[in-house]
Amino acid sequence: MTTVFVSHSPGQLAQYYGDRATAALQAIADVRFNPGDAALSSAGLAALAQDCDVIVSYRQTVGDEALFAALPRLKAFVRCAIDIRNIDVAAASRHGVLVTQASAGFIPSVTEWIVAAMLDLSRGISASAALYHAGQPVPPAMGRELRGSTLGVIGYGQIGRHLCKVALALGMRVVVHDPFAKTDSADFPQLGLEELLRVSDHVVCLAAATAATENMMNARAFSSMQPHAFFINASRGELVDEDALLAALDAGTIAGCAMDVGRAPDQMPTPSVAAHPRVIATPHIGGLTPPAIEHQAMETVAQVAALMQGRVPQGAVNANEAFRWRQACAAASTLS
Repeated sequence: MTTVFVSHSPGQLAQYYGDRATAALQAIADVRFNPGDAALSSAGLAALAQDCDVIVSYRQTVGDEALFAALPRLKAFVRCAIDIRNIDVAAASRHGVLVTQASAGFIPSVTEWIVAAMLDLSRGISASAALYHAGQPVPPAMGRELRGSTLGVIGYGQIGRHLCKVALALGMRVVVHDPFAKTDSADFPQLGLEELLRVSDHVVCLAAATAATENMMNARAFSSMQPHAFFINASRGELVDEDALLAALDAGTIAGCAMDVGRAPDQMPTPSVAAHPRVIATPHIGGLTPPAIEHQAMETVAQVAALMQGRVPQGAVNANEAFRWRQACAAASTLS
């Protein structure tokens, strides 16, 4: 039977993998689990995953040269997330290890978080609640409607596309910036970044994190926004120059910010930014709903099942270089 090691800690297993996927994986493979709560180093993971055929990996688990070299029996590194930037795919390929990634099952979940953030910023919900909790007077403040306001979406990927449709249904005007994708819709006109920032009441950052988008939201970008506008980051912390963001908030260059990501470990908001009185921050929960988590977890089960059946799984990144798995398939075929 195929032996699988799951790198999620016990808490992460319950929160980010779930009982259904765990049971489904145990039904098809001999499964071992990470017994500790601390993040696994390559050496620690290698020690726990000795003689395992597959690693099902939490999003923070690093897959590097040392790991693949230390596990000669490992055939696949199955990421239970879409982000594989901390996996050295070239090293995996040199060692013949297949790398897979999950698909984006969190599109509705993250979209709903963004809408909630826009509503909270526009109506001061969290601020009012905090005053009530502190036993302080709560003066009624004039809010703003989403209907009739302009949403600027930076990045027209899967979440961006879904968000645009939801915003349109809410009566918002939508503009988009993405030099690599076309909206092909008169409802979602495309603008240059500076123009989008200039006309938008809500700016939502959904661009992919690459070398080209590092710190794309910098002092110049924030200075292009309207003083009443809100900035929302639901993508990656690397896209934002946090010193520039704090300066813009302090100076009243922008009205406020909501963030579900940042530069702290595990993509969490940076505490010093999250503590700002004009910031609403959540601990990377945009995609943390049962349907979203189960989508990716069950996808890893399907990927393991495909590997056991000798099929290239959906989400395979380097199938042509996965010679360990192919050799195992050939050996099994000979025995049968």
